Amino acid sequence: MNPVLEDIIKLLVAIVIGGIIGAEREFRDKAAGFRTIIFICVGATLFTIFSLKIGGGRDPARIAAGIVTGVGFLGAGAILRDAGRGRVTGLTTAATIWLAAGLGMGIGGGYFLVCGTMAVLALIVLWAFAKFEALIGNAPDTRTYEVVCPVRASNYEELEQLFTECGLRVNNRKRAKSGEDMICTWNVHGSNKAHECLTDKLLARADVREFKS
Repeated sequence: MNPVLEDIIKLLVAIVIGGIIGAEREFRDKAAGFRTIIFICVGATLFTIFSLKIGGGRDPARIAAGIVTGVGFLGAGAILRDAGRGRVTGLTTAATIWLAAGLGMGIGGGYFLVCGTMAVLALIVLWAFAKFEALIGNAPDTRTYEVVCPVRASNYEELEQLFTECGLRVNNRKRAKSGEDMICTWNVHGSNKAHECLTDKLLARADVREFKS
């Protein structure tokens, strides 16, 4: 096959595979979407082609090593910390960027079957495993809530009742006074849905001055 035609085919395959994975990210409204993943995949393919042609038999891995470094910066840019929830987001998108670059390098090296198979497996992981991940994420966990409210016995009793209403099991509790405020602490166990229920109820109460978990 004509070398130029072969390289064009590699780039077209990279567009298709990058587009398939990018479409999934775009559908989920992620930071790195359709065009971004295509460019990453095609860019890695192009650099690999140049690496093989320019490096030849001497050191064809030099440019490929630069791809890994460059993609690392792209992946880091997709990772964010949600200060409100204390969670790190964008890790899956960052990993997808790494994968797209890896697929591009494989396509550039001529490993079409391997890359095609991996693209299909990646879609299975991103789509089918998402439901499984949601089930794991909804597994019960234990959290400690600290609530500040005016010093009244009725406030404590009403707050205590909220845990029962939301289906949370109280492991232990304690109270303390600070000036005109009562600081109540509960250690509870339950599902994420139950914790969200409690958070909504605490936010809705006017007598709750502040709380954290």
